[in-house]
Order: sequence, then structure tokens, then C-alpha cells
Amino acid sequence: MAAAAALLRQRAGRGRAVALWRVQRCQRSTFDVAVVGAGIVGLASARELVRRHPSLAFAVLEKEKELAHHQSGHNSGVIHSGIYYKPGSLKAKLCVQGAALCYEYCDQKGIPYKQCGKLIVAVEQDEIPRLKALYERGLQNNVRGLKLIGAKEIQAKEPFCRGLMALDSPYTGIVDYKQVAQSYAEDFQEAGGTILTDFEVTNMEMAKESSSGSEDGLKYPVVVRNSKGEEIHCQHIVTCAGLYSDRLSEISGCSPEPRIVPFRGDYLVLKPEKSYMVKGNIYPVPNPRFPFLGFHFTPRMDGSIWLGPNAVLAFKREGYRLFDFSPGDFLDAVTYSGLWKLVLRNLSYGLSEMYRACFLSAQVKELQKFIPEVTINDVLRGPSGVRAQALDSDGNLVDDFVFDGGSGDIGSRILHVRNAPSPAATSSLAIAEMIADEVKQRFEL
Repeated sequence: MAAAAALLRQRAGRGRAVALWRVQRCQRSTFDVAVVGAGIVGLASARELVRRHPSLAFAVLEKEKELAHHQSGHNSGVIHSGIYYKPGSLKAKLCVQGAALCYEYCDQKGIPYKQCGKLIVAVEQDEIPRLKALYERGLQNNVRGLKLIGAKEIQAKEPFCRGLMALDSPYTGIVDYKQVAQSYAEDFQEAGGTILTDFEVTNMEMAKESSSGSEDGLKYPVVVRNSKGEEIHCQHIVTCAGLYSDRLSEISGCSPEPRIVPFRGDYLVLKPEKSYMVKGNIYPVPNPRFPFLGFHFTPRMDGSIWLGPNAVLAFKREGYRLFDFSPGDFLDAVTYSGLWKLVLRNLSYGLSEMYRACFLSAQVKELQKFIPEVTINDVLRGPSGVRAQALDSDGNLVDDFVFDGGSGDIGSRILHVRNAPSPAATSSLAIAEMIADEVKQRFEL
């Protein structure tokens, strides 16, 4: 343990200890509120709730043995500034607020980050009007420091990058979000919260009448069971389950919509000797006809450079490798009418993504639009992540936050965070404040 702690401190790079959450054994079986899901949104929400209500008992229930194991630990690590999102939307508001809170939190905790900036680069003439519209959108969202720059200024910032015009976002940064999430967990535990790992929730129901005669049965009427048959009792539940948000909603008797369809994003990595080619984030101008942002260059806190990702249907909700397959997850996706409507509307895009996923040269060709010097010999296949994409029955990507509860005794005691889309990691502290407000209003804490 001492050696691991020393390694974490070394990686922090600021001479200060990294937050270390601790594994807890369940000393009690009753809680006022149980938060299901120990990703960055669940942990941020639990932290905010225990700070606001220190006299109540809170638990976080996580099915894995470690925290932030899935989306929170498999993302690009970018601290987004809030450029892309529709003015007035929750995504826009929470991203701008969340980025400021993220930087402030990292400063307070000594968590290292780099404010390396981002260029959104137009490489074709027909992209320039869209780039200018993006600039106007960023201004409406109150994104700090935005400016449009020309080809010479692009090369001054990114000597190997070629482009006609770019949107410069100097306050975009990078951080290790898994480290941030672990720090939230430590804050939560220090405030008296309990984290139970290896606790996969499989059932939520009201306590049977036979047990309601006890004091605990009256005060903590909701029973939460895991896959091992263990249970805790609580008054209220908040789910922040990411890739399983729709399934948890279903087992609690709430609506299965919107459905989660998993998309895998595969990254390439620049060979270490070629990392000098990229200084900050380099992004393409997004095409509004397609649902994802496209290939980009992303520096990491460890000095590596990630390239990508693509976006292809994952055949397993937690399938990070090309041939990972779950029959249940696969059938769940392909029998959903909303997915087929999305696929038919974006058929050429989807086929192109599948082609690029199979052939390295096709991915490199995309990268060469921005840095012509990159060759197939400069890149390696890198890590992958799986995005929990909420999709409605008409095939529309659910682009903003969705909260859901239900009717009846059990439904009125549950708040499901059904969709916390990217940039949820950037926005996590701002999202947590909103969730805590919602919890207070719904449950009258």
C-alpha cells in the first residue's frame, strides 16, 4: 500500500498526495439515501449530498471492485469549455460552470491538470461558415477567451497543423478524471459517507409488510439487493448508472425510455518519439449531419497523444475490445427500433466509421487533413471507451440531461439520472449541484 501511495504521489507531479479512497466494510445496513453508481457523476452527487445534509446517512453502491471503472475511466480527459452546445441548454450552462468548478477543485486538492487549449480547425472552405457559427455559439454560452485565428496563427500555436482558420479556446484543458473521481470519493468518506464496492444492484423494492412492523422497516422502507443476495435498506435511491441507467430504471418499475445503446470509441496513440507534433487539443469542425465530433488529437497527462476516437456500435455494454460480445446486450440493441432509425439516417457515416475501425490507414488519412506529416508508421492502436448513448424510439440521440422517477411507493422514492451526456466529467460538480437540488425537491430532505 505504501509503494502504491508513493507511486500515486509521484504521478501527481505537485509534491502533494493524491486522494486515496478506502475500501469499506458495511458497518450498517440502513441509509437515508443510496446512490447507485460510483462513476464521476455518482461520486460528485454523493459528495454534494453529504455536504448539504451532514446529519443523514449516505451510501454509494458500485458493482465493480474499483471506482470510476467504466466511462469515467475510459474518456479523453478533456476539460471542455462549452463551445458546442445549444445556447440556453443545460449542457451549455453546466459545462461552463462545471469547467470553472473543476479547475478550482483541482487547485484546492493539488490534482494536476494542464490548460493546454484547443483549436477547432477548418481545413476546407465550406467549413468556415460553420466555424464562425460555432464561435458565435461559444460567445452566447459565455465561453472565456474565444477567438478566430488564421493559418499563420494556427502554425504559431501548432507548428505541424495545417488549416485555413481555427477557433482558439485557450481555457480548454486536460486532467485525469479517474483521479478526480477518487478525490470526490475521499471527500465523501471523510464527511461520513459509505462506499460499498462489489455490490451489483439487481433488485429494488418496498419492504414486505411482515418487516414493516419494525422501526427500521418503517423508517427505511426500500430494500436494495445485490447479485449475491446481500441487501441494504434506505429511504431513497439516486441512480447514476451510466451504461445501465435504462436497466436499473426498468427493475425499479420505471420507464425503460430512453434506451441506452453502447458505442465504442477506439483511439490510436502517437508513438512517443512523435509526440512533439501536438501541443494542445486539435479538433475538426463538427458536421451537424453526423452525431459525433470526429477524429481529434488529444494530449494526455502522462505525455502521450491520443488520436480519435471513432464511433461504432459496441456488441457489449462494457466491451472495450473489438471482439467483445454479449448476446443479451447485442439483442437488446439490434431489436430496438430506435437504433435502426438512427442507422438508416446515418448509413454512410456508420459504414465509414466501421471501415476506419478495421483499417488503420483510413484513420491516418483523417488525421493527415490536419497534420500531413503523420504516417501509418507513427501510430499504434490504443485504448477504447464505450459511450452510453441515450436514444429515443424515433432514433434521436438524447442530447441533454434526463431525470426520471416513477409512480407508486417505490417510484416516488427513486430519482434516476437517465442521461448525463458528454461533457459530464467536465460538468460533474455542476451536475451534482443540480442533482442535489432535484433530490431535495423530490424527497423533501
